[in-house]
Amino acid sequence: MDPSEIRKKIGRFRILVIGRANAGKTTILQRVCNTREKPEIYNSAGKKIDAAVLMASRERGLHEINNEMVFRSNPGFVFHDSRGFEAGGEEEFEKVKAFITNRSKKTRLRDQLHAIWYCIPMDEAHRSVTKAEIKFFSECDTGSTPVIVLFTKFDALYNDAYEQLRSERASREEAEELAPKRAEESFESGPQLKLLFHSKDIQHPPKCHVRLPNMDKDDADCGPLMQFTAATLDDEVVKQLFVSTQQINLELCMKYAVER
Repeated sequence: MDPSEIRKKIGRFRILVIGRANAGKTTILQRVCNTREKPEIYNSAGKKIDAAVLMASRERGLHEINNEMVFRSNPGFVFHDSRGFEAGGEEEFEKVKAFITNRSKKTRLRDQLHAIWYCIPMDEAHRSVTKAEIKFFSECDTGSTPVIVLFTKFDALYNDAYEQLRSERASREEAEELAPKRAEESFESGPQLKLLFHSKDIQHPPKCHVRLPNMDKDDADCGPLMQFTAATLDDEVVKQLFVSTQQINLELCMKYAVER
């Protein structure tokens, strides 16, 4: 099916974004949609919510996962936001489970949830997977909806790698150049991935993970996120919808155009 026909038939690509406070979720979505603007928020009936009303609700601790976030720069994506389970505890966890289940029961593809991005920041002191995140991957069966773990603020690990290289007598210039690669190599054999992908306690592991450094920079690269997300989509129509909706990785568009 032609991508334009797919977009006409299905509409938008729907993503649930889960993550702790200050996990960098909004920044990543802005990069994905190539904008610095804030998203417009709509309720489940499609009515736009006034920013002041939304802020007042958040200040009272209210949060609605069914609200839709849309960026004018790329309205082909619709995002749903979960604030992370520490904020709402068991109640928020049950909301997320119910949301995923309800979306899976939708008969129209346009109303279904197509992917889940789970954001885990790497700039916190412990840099570990929390009990809440373990609970999600242990108890939440997302069915055919793929979950991709986004290790956000990954550049925070570069400082540790730099210091390690300096202790090995690398020059400042060498340490600065080699720090990103050293951080990536150390992380791939580190405790976070062992827990998520190789622990007997994790009943529903994510499909894959992606490291996202420097998302606050103008030249931030979301290409890997686009590639990994596309690779996890088993439904060919949904995959074509995603590839044609994203606008930041032209190589990905060309790759799947050739494969079709």
